[in-house]
Amino acid sequence: MSKKNKKVKKEKVVYYDDGSTIADMSAVNKYGKKEDKASPPKRKSTFKEKWETYWEAVRLMIIPMFIVLGFLLVFYLLGLFIGK
Repeated sequence: MSKKNKKVKKEKVVYYDDGSTIADMSAVNKYGKKEDKASPPKRKSTFKEKWETYWEAVRLMIIPMFIVLGFLLVFYLLGLFIGK
């Protein structure tokens, strides 16, 4: 037989699932920090705290948003009047 007719068998790889993730995150809590057994567990934030944080972020971005909308309106109106 010629070399072309001979097929090289690929080695079959067997994977065993041990149930762990790719990166072992067993020592990390849901806040992304390693758990210390001595420290008390962190409390969850309330809806009111989340709402206040949301509005703090919105207040920071509301003026820039209106500035961008104003520029878009000016460019639209210029295109509208120049196009006629």
